[in-house]
Amino acid sequence: SFIGEESVAAGEGSILTDNPTWIIDPIDGTTNFVHRFPFVAVSIGFVVNKKIEFGIVYSCIEDKMYTARKGKGAFCNGQKLQVSGQKDITKSLLVTELGSNRDPETIKIILSNMERLLSIPIHG
Repeated sequence: SFIGEESVAAGEGSILTDNPTWIIDPIDGTTNFVHRFPFVAVSIGFVVNKKIEFGIVYSCIEDKMYTARKGKGAFCNGQKLQVSGQKDITKSLLVTELGSNRDPETIKIILSNMERLLSIPIHG
């Protein structure tokens, strides 16, 4: 099966089943792309039994290929990635995105979550 982000965004329905399924977003960062902001990628995931098996993200402008496979780790251009050992949240960097849903209830939830995060003394 195939699920394409652009067709779902256009209103087409999709149902994730247990069948092996490719999930593809050919322009991940559409708003960035439209505004010529240089952070755009092609994102591809493969799911079996509704569980992700592997994913690939190609950052076009940076020419970086990110890959990850369940149980095998994550890589950037073949170099192993790992999370930092930072345990103090006040030394972390918060990056967030509001999404495209402007439904008042959704906005209320997002802003409430952000308010809780921003009350922690973090960088962001």
